This record gives sequence, C-alpha cells and structure tokens, in this order.
Amino acid sequence: MHTLVVGVLTYQRPDRLLVSLDAILAQVREMDADGRVTGTVLVVDNDPAASARSAVEGLGDDRVRYVHEPAPGISAGRNRALDEAGDADLLSFIDDDEVPRPGWLSALIDTWLPTRPAAVMGRVFFNVPDDADSWVVAGGFFNRARRRTGTGMAVAAAGNLLLDLRQVRALDVRFDPRLGLSGGEDTLFSRLIVRRGGRILWCDESVADDFVSPERATRNWVLQRAWRVGNCTAIADQYLADTAARRYLSRLRYAAHGSLRIAGGGVRFGIGRLFGIERHEARGMRTLRRGQGMLAGARGARFDEYARSAAREA
Repeated sequence: MHTLVVGVLTYQRPDRLLVSLDAILAQVREMDADGRVTGTVLVVDNDPAASARSAVEGLGDDRVRYVHEPAPGISAGRNRALDEAGDADLLSFIDDDEVPRPGWLSALIDTWLPTRPAAVMGRVFFNVPDDADSWVVAGGFFNRARRRTGTGMAVAAAGNLLLDLRQVRALDVRFDPRLGLSGGEDTLFSRLIVRRGGRILWCDESVADDFVSPERATRNWVLQRAWRVGNCTAIADQYLADTAARRYLSRLRYAAHGSLRIAGGGVRFGIGRLFGIERHEARGMRTLRRGQGMLAGARGARFDEYARSAAREA
C-alpha cells in the first residue's frame, strides 16, 4: 500500500478551507477503503497570524495535520509540505480555494500507477460568477485546455498536482524561494523535473473546482495577471540558465517573444475595436500585456503579486 499526503496551502481563507477539506477527507477515506493508498491531509498555513489553526484543529480528525509556516511566500509553503511529507510515497497539492470533484484523487492515482511518472497534473475548472464583466467572458480567460489522459507535459501548475516524492527527491527539485511572492514557482519546479529526466503526465479525469471571486472576474485583474504570468515566465527561464551566457540568451529570447506578443496583441486588439468584436479586443489586450510582462522580465524587473509592494529587481 502506498502512502499519500494531500498538501493544502492556505492563507487567510479559513471558511473556504473547511469546504475544501470536507471534500478532500471524503476522498481520502475512499482511497483507504480501496486498499491501494492510505492518506492523510496536511494543512500548511502561510498566514503570520495562523488564522486557520482553530478551524483545522476544530475538525477533530486525526487524518488532518496542521502546520504553521510563517515565512512569507508560496514557495515556503510548498517546500514546507515537501518536508512535512516525510517518507510518504506521494504528495498531492490542492489550493485552499479549490473543491475537488468526486474521483479527483483516485483519477490521479490511476494515472500514476501504471508507469509511475514523477508527477501527474489534473484539471482546474474555473467557475466564473454570472455577473462577471462581459469582456472577461468574451475573452474566455478562465477556460482551460483539455488533453487526453497520459499526455506528456513540459510544464505544470501546482493547483492540482500529484508528486512521486521519491523521484522528486532523487531529482533534487524544490520550489525556488525567489519566486515565492511573484508566482511562477510551479513553472520553474516542473520544468526542472522534466529537465532532469522526470516525466509529467496529464490526467483529464481529475478535476478541482475553483470558484472565481468577483474581484478576479474583472478586466483589471485579468490584465494584471497576464503581465505577471509573462513576467515570471521570463524570470523563471533565466533562473533555469546555469551560465551567464545562457542567462543573456534567455533575456534576448524573451525580449523577442515579448515584442512579438505586444505587436500581435496590438493588431488583434485594433481589429476587435474597429469591428466591434469584443473577443478579439479582449484577447488582443491580454496578449499585449503578457508581452509587456515578458519584456520587463527580460530586463530583470519582477512583479511580486503576492507582496504588499509591487516591482522589485530579480
């Protein structure tokens, strides 16, 4: 029987965390009954005030363990989960604002078992509010591509991710603290897994629901996130470079990528605005902003979205 830890990172959302934990625990119990995997849940609270402690400990369930990680940043929280998982075989990450659908956990295990990849990435389905900005809906910004289960991935997000801990340790991969406040730590982590010989597979049957808040269903949020994603993608690529020459080439490459996105996005935005096609206008502007983020990353500027202040030097 394999041992599994479900790692839930949380930050100042105790009410939503409890909803997620209820669904997670139900599936952990199902996996135990199945006889292939025995699991526990680890909550890593990244709030300096430890705001989730009373909610988690109030559950009174010995399958759930609470730890407080006061060091700021998502990398610190994810690395704490890697450390706290101890000698477990598997670690599954899910965010505190996600609620897994039935079969979420068993689907990840079923995809991992036959060939034992280093990681399996599941789907996150974003539920957009009915009153979301029409510009956001037209752009389809919260829609995510689907793939056939077993498809190899070059990069993965950690919102719904299963890790084979023995392979992760053998590959000597951790989450880079330099990206803890900007995001993109999972991009760098997963790219390192693949670079060092690990495999990442897609699992289309594993689904977690993310209920998008009204604050995120706005064009301002979408455009800020686009800039940040472009920015941290460029920064992560520089961190992957192991020589000064390769870092310089990475900066040149993303300066070119960013410039092309700015040009292409600007053209699409203009066409959308000219002909009144909201989808082209929205997606063109998002592409343009992502290109601007890449260009800034190529220059060395980094935006710490999860910090209380904004831009810093990488």
